[in-house]
Amino acid sequence: MTRGKMGGVDVPADLLGRRVALRHRLADGLLTDAVGELSGAGADALVVHTRRGPVRVARGAVVAVRAIPPPVPRRASWAAVARLENLCADAWPARADRPLGAWRLRAAGGFTGRANAALALGDPGLPVPAALDAVCGFATEHGVAPRVHVPTGSPWDRAVAAVGWVLDVGHEAGAEVAVLVVDVDRLADPSARRSSSAVGSPPDRQDGSDVPEVLLSERPTDAWWALSLGRAPTPDERFVLDPLGNEPGPEQQLGSGPTAGRAPRTAFGLVPGVGVVRAAVVGDHLHLSRLAVGPAARRAGVGTQLTAAAAAWGRANGVRWAVLQVALHNVAARALYGRLGAVEHHRYRYLVPPAEA
Repeated sequence: MTRGKMGGVDVPADLLGRRVALRHRLADGLLTDAVGELSGAGADALVVHTRRGPVRVARGAVVAVRAIPPPVPRRASWAAVARLENLCADAWPARADRPLGAWRLRAAGGFTGRANAALALGDPGLPVPAALDAVCGFATEHGVAPRVHVPTGSPWDRAVAAVGWVLDVGHEAGAEVAVLVVDVDRLADPSARRSSSAVGSPPDRQDGSDVPEVLLSERPTDAWWALSLGRAPTPDERFVLDPLGNEPGPEQQLGSGPTAGRAPRTAFGLVPGVGVVRAAVVGDHLHLSRLAVGPAARRAGVGTQLTAAAAAWGRANGVRWAVLQVALHNVAARALYGRLGAVEHHRYRYLVPPAEA
Protein backbone atom coordinates (compact mmCIF):
# COMPACT_ATOMS: atom_id res chain seq x y z
CA MET A 1 0.00 0.00 0.00
CA THR A 2 1.29 3.43 -0.91
CA ARG A 3 0.97 5.78 2.07
CA GLY A 4 1.45 9.48 2.73
CA LYS A 5 0.63 12.34 5.04
CA MET A 6 -1.82 15.23 4.92
CA GLY A 7 -0.27 16.49 1.72
CA GLY A 8 -1.32 13.42 -0.19
CA VAL A 9 0.64 10.54 -1.67
CA ASP A 10 2.21 9.91 -5.02
CA VAL A 11 -0.05 7.48 -6.85
CA PRO A 12 1.99 5.20 -9.15
CA ALA A 13 1.02 5.54 -12.79
CA ASP A 14 0.75 1.76 -13.13
CA LEU A 15 -2.33 1.82 -10.85
CA LEU A 16 -4.34 3.79 -13.41
CA GLY A 17 -6.86 1.51 -15.08
CA ARG A 18 -6.69 -1.03 -12.25
CA ARG A 19 -9.12 -1.80 -9.45
CA VAL A 20 -7.95 -0.14 -6.24
CA ALA A 21 -8.91 0.68 -2.68
CA LEU A 22 -8.19 4.38 -2.25
CA ARG A 23 -8.32 5.94 1.22
CA HIS A 24 -8.79 9.70 1.22
CA ARG A 25 -9.58 12.52 3.60
CA LEU A 26 -12.94 14.34 3.40
CA ALA A 27 -13.40 18.06 3.93
CA ASP A 28 -14.28 17.52 7.62
CA GLY A 29 -11.09 15.54 8.17
CA LEU A 30 -12.70 12.11 8.33
CA LEU A 31 -11.23 9.24 6.32
CA THR A 32 -13.18 7.14 3.84
CA ASP A 33 -12.44 4.52 1.19
CA ALA A 34 -13.39 4.37 -2.48
CA VAL A 35 -13.19 1.03 -4.26
CA GLY A 36 -13.23 0.70 -8.05
CA GLU A 37 -11.28 1.30 -11.25
CA LEU A 38 -8.86 4.23 -10.99
CA SER A 39 -8.42 6.88 -13.65
CA GLY A 40 -6.79 10.27 -13.80
CA ALA A 41 -8.62 13.60 -13.91
CA GLY A 42 -5.91 16.08 -14.70
CA ALA A 43 -2.87 16.98 -12.63
CA ASP A 44 -4.78 17.61 -9.39
CA ALA A 45 -7.43 14.90 -9.15
CA LEU A 46 -8.22 11.22 -9.54
CA VAL A 47 -11.50 9.41 -10.20
CA VAL A 48 -12.47 6.06 -8.70
CA HIS A 49 -15.26 4.41 -10.70
CA THR A 50 -17.23 2.67 -7.96
CA ARG A 51 -20.41 0.61 -8.26
CA ARG A 52 -22.42 3.66 -7.18
CA GLY A 53 -20.77 5.98 -9.64
CA PRO A 54 -17.55 7.97 -10.05
CA VAL A 55 -15.88 9.45 -6.96
CA ARG A 56 -13.57 12.42 -7.62
CA VAL A 57 -10.67 12.75 -5.20
CA ALA A 58 -8.14 15.56 -5.01
CA ARG A 59 -4.63 14.12 -5.16
CA GLY A 60 -3.73 16.02 -2.05
CA ALA A 61 -6.48 14.23 -0.10
CA VAL A 62 -5.17 10.72 -0.86
CA VAL A 63 -3.89 8.98 2.26
CA ALA A 64 -3.26 5.48 0.89
CA VAL A 65 -3.96 3.44 -2.23
CA ARG A 66 -3.43 -0.20 -3.17
CA ALA A 67 -4.35 -2.49 -6.04
CA ILE A 68 -6.95 -5.14 -5.23
CA PRO A 69 -8.25 -8.19 -7.16
CA PRO A 70 -11.27 -7.95 -9.46
CA PRO A 71 -14.62 -8.56 -7.76
CA VAL A 72 -15.96 -12.09 -7.73
CA PRO A 73 -18.61 -12.13 -10.47
CA ARG A 74 -22.14 -12.93 -9.44
CA ARG A 75 -23.55 -16.06 -11.04
CA ALA A 76 -26.51 -15.37 -13.27
CA SER A 77 -29.79 -16.94 -12.18
CA TRP A 78 -30.80 -20.11 -14.02
CA ALA A 79 -33.84 -18.25 -15.31
CA ALA A 80 -31.54 -15.62 -16.85
CA VAL A 81 -29.34 -18.37 -18.28
CA ALA A 82 -32.35 -20.11 -19.83
CA ARG A 83 -33.59 -16.86 -21.40
CA LEU A 84 -30.20 -16.08 -22.91
CA GLU A 85 -29.76 -19.63 -24.20
CA ASN A 86 -33.15 -19.47 -25.91
CA LEU A 87 -32.28 -16.11 -27.47
CA CYS A 88 -29.04 -17.57 -28.82
CA ALA A 89 -30.96 -20.55 -30.22
CA ASP A 90 -33.39 -18.18 -31.93
CA ALA A 91 -30.43 -16.31 -33.43
CA TRP A 92 -29.00 -19.59 -34.77
CA PRO A 93 -32.12 -21.31 -36.12
CA ALA A 94 -32.10 -25.03 -36.85
CA ARG A 95 -33.99 -26.47 -39.81
CA ALA A 96 -35.95 -28.69 -37.39
CA ASP A 97 -36.84 -27.22 -33.98
CA ARG A 98 -39.36 -29.39 -32.14
CA PRO A 99 -40.47 -28.58 -28.59
CA LEU A 100 -40.33 -31.27 -25.91
CA GLY A 101 -41.87 -29.50 -22.95
CA ALA A 102 -39.40 -26.69 -22.28
CA TRP A 103 -36.64 -28.51 -24.18
CA ARG A 104 -35.94 -27.91 -27.86
CA LEU A 105 -34.99 -30.77 -30.17
CA ARG A 106 -32.92 -29.36 -33.03
CA ALA A 107 -31.32 -30.60 -36.23
CA ALA A 108 -29.70 -28.92 -39.23
CA GLY A 109 -27.91 -31.59 -41.21
CA GLY A 110 -25.00 -31.72 -38.77
CA PHE A 111 -23.93 -28.08 -39.29
CA THR A 112 -22.63 -26.96 -35.86
CA GLY A 113 -23.32 -28.49 -32.47
CA ARG A 114 -25.67 -25.66 -31.51
CA ALA A 115 -28.11 -26.41 -34.31
CA ASN A 116 -27.89 -30.19 -33.88
CA ALA A 117 -28.39 -30.68 -30.16
CA ALA A 118 -31.35 -30.78 -27.83
CA LEU A 119 -31.37 -27.59 -25.77
CA ALA A 120 -32.14 -28.89 -22.28
CA LEU A 121 -33.68 -26.10 -20.23
CA GLY A 122 -36.45 -26.53 -17.68
CA ASP A 123 -38.98 -29.35 -17.62
CA PRO A 124 -39.22 -31.61 -20.70
CA GLY A 125 -42.66 -32.81 -19.57
CA LEU A 126 -41.32 -36.36 -19.20
CA PRO A 127 -38.99 -38.13 -16.80
CA VAL A 128 -35.47 -37.27 -17.91
CA PRO A 129 -34.61 -40.83 -19.07
CA ALA A 130 -37.71 -40.81 -21.30
CA ALA A 131 -36.84 -37.31 -22.55
CA LEU A 132 -33.37 -38.51 -23.52
CA ASP A 133 -34.92 -41.45 -25.36
CA ALA A 134 -36.92 -38.86 -27.31
CA VAL A 135 -33.69 -36.94 -28.02
CA CYS A 136 -32.15 -40.13 -29.46
CA GLY A 137 -35.25 -40.87 -31.54
CA PHE A 138 -35.32 -37.34 -32.95
CA ALA A 139 -31.61 -37.53 -33.80
CA THR A 140 -32.06 -40.82 -35.63
CA GLU A 141 -35.07 -39.42 -37.50
CA HIS A 142 -33.00 -36.47 -38.74
CA GLY A 143 -29.74 -38.28 -39.39
CA VAL A 144 -27.64 -36.57 -36.72
CA ALA A 145 -25.84 -37.83 -33.62
CA PRO A 146 -27.76 -37.63 -30.31
CA ARG A 147 -26.46 -34.71 -28.29
CA VAL A 148 -27.71 -32.47 -25.47
CA HIS A 149 -26.71 -28.81 -25.08
CA VAL A 150 -27.02 -27.87 -21.41
CA PRO A 151 -25.79 -25.03 -19.17
CA THR A 152 -22.85 -26.26 -17.11
CA GLY A 153 -23.67 -26.95 -13.47
CA SER A 154 -27.40 -26.36 -13.93
CA PRO A 155 -30.08 -28.67 -12.51
CA TRP A 156 -30.68 -29.89 -16.07
CA ASP A 157 -26.97 -30.65 -16.51
CA ARG A 158 -26.97 -32.72 -13.34
CA ALA A 159 -30.17 -34.53 -14.33
CA VAL A 160 -28.81 -35.55 -17.75
CA ALA A 161 -25.43 -36.57 -16.32
CA ALA A 162 -27.21 -38.67 -13.69
CA VAL A 163 -28.66 -40.82 -16.48
CA GLY A 164 -25.11 -41.56 -17.63
CA TRP A 165 -24.60 -39.08 -20.48
CA VAL A 166 -21.04 -37.80 -20.69
CA LEU A 167 -19.03 -34.93 -22.16
CA ASP A 168 -18.83 -35.03 -25.95
CA VAL A 169 -15.03 -35.06 -25.99
CA GLY A 170 -14.97 -35.85 -29.71
CA HIS A 171 -16.74 -32.61 -30.67
CA GLU A 172 -14.07 -30.86 -32.75
CA ALA A 173 -15.47 -27.36 -32.32
CA GLY A 174 -15.28 -27.73 -28.55
CA ALA A 175 -17.47 -29.58 -26.08
CA GLU A 176 -17.37 -26.76 -23.50
CA VAL A 177 -18.35 -23.20 -24.38
CA ALA A 178 -18.32 -19.84 -22.63
CA VAL A 179 -21.24 -17.47 -23.22
CA LEU A 180 -19.96 -13.90 -23.06
CA VAL A 181 -21.91 -10.66 -22.78
CA VAL A 182 -20.89 -7.04 -23.22
CA ASP A 183 -22.66 -3.71 -23.27
CA VAL A 184 -23.15 -2.94 -26.94
CA ASP A 185 -22.16 0.71 -26.38
CA ARG A 186 -18.78 -0.45 -25.16
CA LEU A 187 -18.32 -2.85 -28.04
CA ALA A 188 -19.30 -0.25 -30.65
CA ASP A 189 -15.91 1.44 -30.73
CA PRO A 190 -15.98 5.00 -32.11
CA SER A 191 -13.83 3.85 -35.03
CA ALA A 192 -16.90 1.95 -36.26
CA ARG A 193 -18.26 5.32 -37.38
CA ARG A 194 -15.72 5.16 -40.19
CA SER A 195 -17.50 2.07 -41.56
CA SER A 196 -20.96 1.53 -42.96
CA SER A 197 -23.30 2.37 -40.08
CA ALA A 198 -26.45 1.00 -41.68
CA VAL A 199 -27.17 -1.97 -43.88
CA GLY A 200 -27.10 -0.87 -47.48
CA SER A 201 -25.53 2.53 -46.82
CA PRO A 202 -22.22 3.57 -48.39
CA PRO A 203 -19.19 3.55 -46.10
CA ASP A 204 -18.21 6.80 -44.40
CA ARG A 205 -14.49 6.18 -44.60
CA GLN A 206 -12.03 8.94 -43.93
CA ASP A 207 -9.33 9.49 -46.53
CA GLY A 208 -5.97 8.20 -45.45
CA SER A 209 -7.36 6.09 -42.62
CA ASP A 210 -5.78 2.69 -42.11
CA VAL A 211 -8.94 1.40 -40.43
CA PRO A 212 -10.40 -1.35 -42.63
CA GLU A 213 -13.64 -0.66 -44.42
CA VAL A 214 -16.44 -2.87 -43.10
CA LEU A 215 -19.26 -3.44 -45.56
CA LEU A 216 -22.57 -4.48 -44.00
CA SER A 217 -25.38 -6.19 -45.88
CA GLU A 218 -28.61 -7.79 -44.73
CA ARG A 219 -27.92 -10.91 -46.84
CA PRO A 220 -24.60 -12.73 -47.20
CA THR A 221 -22.80 -12.10 -50.46
CA ASP A 222 -20.77 -14.64 -52.43
CA ALA A 223 -17.64 -12.96 -51.05
CA TRP A 224 -18.95 -13.37 -47.49
CA TRP A 225 -19.64 -17.08 -48.02
CA ALA A 226 -16.19 -17.58 -49.55
CA LEU A 227 -14.43 -16.09 -46.53
CA SER A 228 -16.74 -17.67 -43.95
CA LEU A 229 -16.89 -21.20 -45.36
CA GLY A 230 -14.32 -21.27 -48.13
CA ARG A 231 -17.02 -22.30 -50.61
CA ALA A 232 -20.70 -21.95 -51.44
CA PRO A 233 -23.03 -22.96 -48.57
CA THR A 234 -24.99 -26.18 -48.34
CA PRO A 235 -28.77 -25.82 -47.92
CA ASP A 236 -28.44 -26.48 -44.18
CA GLU A 237 -25.67 -23.91 -43.76
CA ARG A 238 -27.68 -21.35 -45.66
CA PHE A 239 -30.76 -22.09 -43.53
CA VAL A 240 -28.90 -21.54 -40.24
CA LEU A 241 -26.87 -18.49 -41.25
CA ASP A 242 -29.31 -16.71 -43.54
CA PRO A 243 -32.77 -17.26 -41.99
CA LEU A 244 -34.38 -14.37 -43.86
CA GLY A 245 -33.66 -16.20 -47.09
CA ASN A 246 -35.55 -19.35 -46.11
CA GLU A 247 -39.12 -20.47 -45.66
CA PRO A 248 -39.72 -22.28 -42.36
CA GLY A 249 -39.72 -26.06 -42.63
CA PRO A 250 -42.56 -28.22 -41.33
CA GLU A 251 -40.95 -28.38 -37.87
CA GLN A 252 -39.36 -24.92 -37.96
CA GLN A 253 -41.41 -22.19 -36.35
CA LEU A 254 -38.54 -19.69 -36.41
CA GLY A 255 -37.71 -20.40 -32.81
CA SER A 256 -39.69 -21.44 -29.78
CA GLY A 257 -37.91 -19.15 -27.35
CA PRO A 258 -38.49 -15.49 -26.38
CA THR A 259 -38.51 -14.33 -30.03
CA ALA A 260 -40.63 -17.19 -31.38
CA GLY A 261 -42.34 -16.57 -34.69
CA ARG A 262 -39.85 -13.98 -35.93
CA ALA A 263 -36.76 -14.63 -37.99
CA PRO A 264 -33.83 -12.70 -36.50
CA ARG A 265 -32.82 -9.59 -38.37
CA THR A 266 -29.29 -10.19 -39.59
CA ALA A 267 -26.31 -8.24 -40.86
CA PHE A 268 -23.23 -9.68 -42.51
CA GLY A 269 -20.00 -7.75 -42.07
CA LEU A 270 -17.24 -8.05 -44.65
CA VAL A 271 -13.78 -6.62 -45.07
CA PRO A 272 -13.23 -7.76 -48.68
CA GLY A 273 -10.63 -10.46 -48.93
CA VAL A 274 -9.80 -10.17 -45.23
CA GLY A 275 -12.55 -10.99 -42.71
CA VAL A 276 -16.22 -11.54 -41.90
CA VAL A 277 -18.71 -11.48 -39.03
CA ARG A 278 -22.42 -12.32 -38.65
CA ALA A 279 -24.78 -10.35 -36.40
CA ALA A 280 -28.38 -11.15 -35.48
CA VAL A 281 -30.84 -9.10 -33.42
CA VAL A 282 -32.86 -11.20 -30.97
CA GLY A 283 -34.89 -9.33 -28.37
CA ASP A 284 -32.61 -6.86 -26.60
CA HIS A 285 -29.45 -8.77 -27.57
CA LEU A 286 -27.11 -8.79 -30.54
CA HIS A 287 -25.81 -12.28 -31.27
CA LEU A 288 -22.33 -12.19 -32.84
CA SER A 289 -20.85 -15.18 -34.64
CA ARG A 290 -18.68 -16.38 -37.53
CA LEU A 291 -15.95 -13.84 -36.81
CA ALA A 292 -13.05 -14.86 -39.03
CA VAL A 293 -9.95 -12.97 -40.18
CA GLY A 294 -7.44 -14.26 -42.73
CA PRO A 295 -4.03 -15.26 -41.25
CA ALA A 296 -2.14 -12.46 -43.01
CA ALA A 297 -4.39 -9.79 -41.46
CA ARG A 298 -4.53 -11.02 -37.87
CA ARG A 299 -3.38 -8.84 -34.97
CA ALA A 300 -4.03 -5.74 -37.08
CA GLY A 301 -7.35 -4.70 -35.52
CA VAL A 302 -9.58 -6.23 -38.20
CA GLY A 303 -11.50 -8.42 -35.72
CA THR A 304 -12.04 -5.44 -33.45
CA GLN A 305 -13.27 -3.35 -36.35
CA LEU A 306 -15.68 -6.04 -37.56
CA THR A 307 -17.24 -6.47 -34.12
CA ALA A 308 -17.42 -2.71 -33.60
CA ALA A 309 -19.24 -2.18 -36.90
CA ALA A 310 -21.66 -5.01 -36.10
CA ALA A 311 -22.26 -3.58 -32.62
CA ALA A 312 -22.93 -0.11 -34.04
CA TRP A 313 -25.52 -1.67 -36.37
CA GLY A 314 -27.08 -3.53 -33.45
CA ARG A 315 -27.23 -0.39 -31.35
CA ALA A 316 -29.03 1.37 -34.21
CA ASN A 317 -31.55 -1.48 -34.09
CA GLY A 318 -32.29 -1.00 -30.41
CA VAL A 319 -30.23 -3.69 -28.69
CA ARG A 320 -28.50 -3.15 -25.37
CA TRP A 321 -26.25 -6.19 -25.02
CA ALA A 322 -24.09 -8.28 -27.31
CA VAL A 323 -23.71 -12.03 -26.71
CA LEU A 324 -21.08 -14.41 -28.05
CA GLN A 325 -20.56 -18.16 -27.70
CA VAL A 326 -16.87 -19.10 -27.67
CA ALA A 327 -15.33 -22.54 -27.16
CA LEU A 328 -13.18 -22.69 -24.04
CA HIS A 329 -10.19 -23.90 -26.06
CA ASN A 330 -10.37 -20.83 -28.34
CA VAL A 331 -8.03 -18.82 -26.17
CA ALA A 332 -7.29 -16.17 -28.82
CA ALA A 333 -10.98 -15.32 -29.36
CA ARG A 334 -11.69 -15.19 -25.62
CA ALA A 335 -8.72 -12.88 -25.13
CA LEU A 336 -9.93 -10.59 -27.93
CA TYR A 337 -13.43 -10.31 -26.50
CA GLY A 338 -12.03 -9.82 -23.01
CA ARG A 339 -10.04 -6.84 -24.26
CA LEU A 340 -13.25 -5.48 -25.77
CA GLY A 341 -15.01 -5.69 -22.39
CA ALA A 342 -16.91 -8.99 -22.68
CA VAL A 343 -17.41 -10.98 -19.49
CA GLU A 344 -18.54 -14.55 -18.95
CA HIS A 345 -22.25 -14.93 -18.24
CA HIS A 346 -22.27 -18.74 -18.01
CA ARG A 347 -20.99 -21.85 -19.72
CA TYR A 348 -22.64 -24.73 -21.49
CA ARG A 349 -21.48 -28.14 -22.58
CA TYR A 350 -22.48 -30.95 -24.91
CA LEU A 351 -23.39 -34.32 -23.42
CA VAL A 352 -23.84 -37.54 -25.37
CA PRO A 353 -24.75 -41.14 -24.54
CA PRO A 354 -21.70 -43.12 -23.35
CA ALA A 355 -21.61 -45.15 -26.57
CA GLU A 356 -21.35 -41.95 -28.66
CA ALA A 357 -18.44 -40.63 -26.60
